[in-house]
Amino acid sequence: MLGNVRIAGLFISGGHNFFGHYGREAGESPTISVEQVECVAGKGLMGDRFFEHKENHKGQVTFFEFETFNDLCRRFQVMDKNPGVFRRNIVTLGANLNDWIGKEFEIQGVWFEGTEEAAPCLWMNHAFCQGTEAAMKGRGGLRARILTDGMLRVDAK
Repeated sequence: MLGNVRIAGLFISGGHNFFGHYGREAGESPTISVEQVECVAGKGLMGDRFFEHKENHKGQVTFFEFETFNDLCRRFQVMDKNPGVFRRNIVTLGANLNDWIGKEFEIQGVWFEGTEEAAPCLWMNHAFCQGTEAAMKGRGGLRARILTDGMLRVDAK
């Protein structure tokens, strides 16, 4: 099912910039690119804002396709951003994340359960550029639960 899926990037943030900020200014917690991250079953990623957010949370971790990022950069001629602006944790290369909704899957020895699309919201227009929310419809990424403990690492280029 996963074929040649690679991890192109890993991102964590200690605070919420958009979640819970509707009607207010965005927060300023940086999204940090890391080379590896610890996955804790049922809890989330160590150091991330959603770690132990709530029991059985559907979004303990989020995935985003690098291909979608590249398409958005080309479409909107944005060349000064990285995939971390979307505040998704794991950036994949070579995956159709919508295929993983409702399924269990494994990456680098860690098991996940895909729960739902990480639907884009109005903040995408703020984080990337105007029009991004609409352009991401159906391609916002994947929310998932972590089923087993383990480490994930960015794959060598």
